[in-house]
Amino acid sequence: MFVEKRKVGKRTKYYLVHSFRENGGVKKIRRFLGSDLSDSELNKIKKSAESIIIEQIRIYKTISDPLKTVLDKEEINELQTLESKGKMHIFHLSEDEWNKFSEDFTYDTNAIEGSTVTKNEVKNILRKNHWPEDRAKWEVSETYGVSDAIKYIRKSKTHISLELIKKLHFIVFKNSKQFAGNFRKTGEEVVVANSSGRILHRGAPSQKVTCLIKELVSWYEKNNNRYPPITLSAVVHNQFENIHPFLDGNGRVGRLLLNNILIKHSLPPVNIHFSNRQIYYSTLREYQKNGNIRPTIELILNEYGKLKKNR
Repeated sequence: MFVEKRKVGKRTKYYLVHSFRENGGVKKIRRFLGSDLSDSELNKIKKSAESIIIEQIRIYKTISDPLKTVLDKEEINELQTLESKGKMHIFHLSEDEWNKFSEDFTYDTNAIEGSTVTKNEVKNILRKNHWPEDRAKWEVSETYGVSDAIKYIRKSKTHISLELIKKLHFIVFKNSKQFAGNFRKTGEEVVVANSSGRILHRGAPSQKVTCLIKELVSWYEKNNNRYPPITLSAVVHNQFENIHPFLDGNGRVGRLLLNNILIKHSLPPVNIHFSNRQIYYSTLREYQKNGNIRPTIELILNEYGKLKKNR
């Protein structure tokens, strides 16, 4: 690690910089230390910053490699067999079925994130444009937003891109969050904790968000014809959640991305029910800790089973 000085007007800004090798290339992390620092101030801040950068590199290396290692042919066949056991034959939804899915998905995906809008209220909002009096405007706005985002992915021809990801976030949160459509800025770090304060997940270092999303897009483009569709959608979703590119709203955008990949492969969309949220969280943790995508695939197949029964 080394200290980099930058002259900005009459001020001198200090950065701690560290380069490391990853996947055949050189990655760099730069952390701002302060301006016009004395030697003693610089040494004190530098020591603390070094430990932070080391932790950032650890998180980056954990997140940067979808599926952790390239699967061999036998493992790919195993995943294909897992999907086929779900008897996932291609079928298309009628317009009425799409409307019902949109209502169910909007309720469940927002409820998973803490929305208090009830299932019946979602129906009245989307069908009758009726706003419940005791709900916050931002909750109603996000109800419309998720429904509009579903309409958008039905029309879009894009499988995954930086622009698509930002667009989906903007559509959902344009009337509720000031940062709608924008990735985290440098220095904006995210930590997901449970009710007792235990840290469950740290998002990628803010300065690496764009780079990691680009790597995910590149991974998808290279493997689009290699892995079965449900596996592709599961990896994109889980990897997106690991990166956590936005200050808030990552879960909803991630589940929209999952469905966008399914739709683009001529599969019907899938809804992760609010009642399954703890199972859903456990599949994310299993992927984050061990790179194991199978629990997520099994959850998707289970939810698909409910969709077929309700047709």
